[in-house]
Amino acid sequence: MVHIIAVTNQKGGVGKTTTSVNLAASLSDTGRRVLLIDLDAQGNATMGSGVDKHEVELTGYDLLLGHADIRDIILDAEEAGYQLLPGNSDLTAAEVELLEKGDRERRLRAALTYVQNDYDLIIIDCPPSLSMLTVNALAAAHGVLIPIQCEYYALEGLSALLNTVESVRASINPELDIEGLLRTMYDARNNLSNDVSAQLQEHFGEKLYRTIIPRNVRLAEAPSHGLPVLRYDKGSRGATSYLALAGEYLRRHAPVAVEQEDETRADIA
Repeated sequence: MVHIIAVTNQKGGVGKTTTSVNLAASLSDTGRRVLLIDLDAQGNATMGSGVDKHEVELTGYDLLLGHADIRDIILDAEEAGYQLLPGNSDLTAAEVELLEKGDRERRLRAALTYVQNDYDLIIIDCPPSLSMLTVNALAAAHGVLIPIQCEYYALEGLSALLNTVESVRASINPELDIEGLLRTMYDARNNLSNDVSAQLQEHFGEKLYRTIIPRNVRLAEAPSHGLPVLRYDKGSRGATSYLALAGEYLRRHAPVAVEQEDETRADIA
């Protein structure tokens, strides 16, 4: 059964799109069928997947407004290794036009029912705001992954996001849960990073992923080449960190299956 993850944080610049793209690539590398949905009008996840956001004919705008069938919008991001539902600045208009539509919060959820058997995982890159697009993602998702940069203002706005998640769970999507919190852009030499990390551990316990994404030059360079870091430099710390995150995610959701897979690999080795 497909598992749908909304990657969101209303605070920008925390590694949300980087996480969406690289988690999609890392999970695809394990043999999972992955769809990445770009719901951010900036279109960075689209560009980072090797697809020109200015050249795509159909986007999430056409999906949410009912102008096109979802299968006609999804593209093969061949170099990235997964399928993509692209986004660009047209999504800004969707934000406004959705306000006039009935059942506006559930449009993405309804559309995904037609392709849910085609994928093992669907990852939604949300805009950096608690907008109608974000609400659509939360209404469709099973889990919310929250990237957090370990800095002074890291927890600012987090309570508002958690309240929104709770509101969506109560009114629209009772299956919605916090998938986890992910520490990004981490610098172990920085005392503040360590302090914030300790606070997150204290407040969120098991919900905090053990995997930590470090600051990494190759990870920062990869989007300019239209590639996930795994395809750009597989040996970099950024790539190995996201592979570790994918492994931790899979162990959380299918511990028995992953253990059997690991044993099989060990036997082969």
